[in-house]
Amino acid sequence: FDKDFKELFKVKADFDVTMERSDENINKYVSFICTFCKKENLKHLDASAIAKVIEYGSRLANDQGKLSTSFADLADVIREANFYALQENSAYIKAAHIKRAIDERFYRSNLIQEKIQEMIKKGILLIDTEGYAVGQVNGLSVIGLGDTAFGRPSRVTASIGLGREGIIDIEREAALGGPIHTKGVMILEGYISNKYARDKPLSLSAHLVFEQSYEGVEGDSASSTELYAILSALSEVPIKQSIAVTGSINQRGEVQAIGGVNEKIEGYYEVCKVRGLTGEQGVLIPESNIQNLMLKEEVVDAIREGKFHIYAVKTVDEGIEVLTGMKAGSRLPDGSFEEGTINYKVDKRLKEMAERLKEYYAFTKEAR
Repeated sequence: FDKDFKELFKVKADFDVTMERSDENINKYVSFICTFCKKENLKHLDASAIAKVIEYGSRLANDQGKLSTSFADLADVIREANFYALQENSAYIKAAHIKRAIDERFYRSNLIQEKIQEMIKKGILLIDTEGYAVGQVNGLSVIGLGDTAFGRPSRVTASIGLGREGIIDIEREAALGGPIHTKGVMILEGYISNKYARDKPLSLSAHLVFEQSYEGVEGDSASSTELYAILSALSEVPIKQSIAVTGSINQRGEVQAIGGVNEKIEGYYEVCKVRGLTGEQGVLIPESNIQNLMLKEEVVDAIREGKFHIYAVKTVDEGIEVLTGMKAGSRLPDGSFEEGTINYKVDKRLKEMAERLKEYYAFTKEAR
């Protein structure tokens, strides 16, 4: 808006924070590393260490097909790795030195995460990583601390009763829910109305809440979590507490990509590790987030060994099947759902609630 801006600055250019992970750009990465080490008189990196830096560049970019252009962060890691190489009198910086530098950078900033995990372990923060529960799902959020971020699980619950209020977002009612979170709740209400209220009014009062949450809630990445809790409460089918959930939804029931998928998975993995890995625990993510997975080696190893799992889904029906072990159920030509399925149970419960509410209002009208 400054009228003199165009006179002072003749060329406008946008600089991206990521670039494609192509052979050409990988060679440029290697050139940067070699030049940087020579300029600062550091030990050079062997092939394994260079590969680890490139992998870290993709982690910073949060994309398997991208590399970060945050060269200052890469330089700091190489400097710290050089220190560890000097301590060991190593001729070159190796992959183990790069890994240690990355791990130590995170360790120096994860005090809050450790405190949260300690409260979960002691039972102060209530998070179940085993068993089943109706109307209860482990949601995942990301806490950012400037130079680092980590994921933490939160218990999301839904309670169901007769009424015409629809879905009540307790976070919004308490002025703790942000506009995007509120939009996500409205979208899931639209999904329920479109799927189950074609032949009857939606006659329910459903309360949604993030348990033990005392700060603002923003974002729509928990909308699928909240929907699964409502479907479980309506169908009275329990959900596996060993699986945490993240992902937003649209009114068509498609599960959409979210941010911070690596931090969320790693955060839940750490909680499960503290509680004890059973081989049943895992995280449900949107299929479109697979390309963003750049997980720590420890988590990758646990997945490879079958101690931890990642489930990628495209739709709400796929997700509820993973969480309950019961078929979601397709709509039949007559508009009903396959008998004995989740959708059948939800539809049947909503029909019963609509009838009961109709009878209640008829009774109260006669009583007057």
